[in-house]
Amino acid sequence: MNTADCIEHTLALVAERFGDPAPRVYQRLFAEQPALQALFINDPRGSVRGEMFHRAIEALLDLASERPHAPGMLTAERINHDGLGVTAAQFEQLFTLMVQVFREALGADWTAEID
Repeated sequence: MNTADCIEHTLALVAERFGDPAPRVYQRLFAEQPALQALFINDPRGSVRGEMFHRAIEALLDLASERPHAPGMLTAERINHDGLGVTAAQFEQLFTLMVQVFREALGADWTAEID
């Protein structure tokens, strides 16, 4: 299985077990970086977080498929987030937390190939 297919397969398994994983990822992010939660004060329904999560998944799939869109988009978003006071490390932490949440969702079904 190629990397993009593996990501899509992993997402499908996570969705079967958790439904939408975005709320869990952001819950973990806010637990680790409480100051970031204030940036979402006008997002009570989570639609902005959902859109950001969707864009992060798209970027991962683009990178896995070696498409040219993701590197430029990620660079632009790092700059945009820097303007909001989000450091590069905080920006990247979202991706790290996605992996943690996905790994927890899959438990024993997390494989070396997924890793």
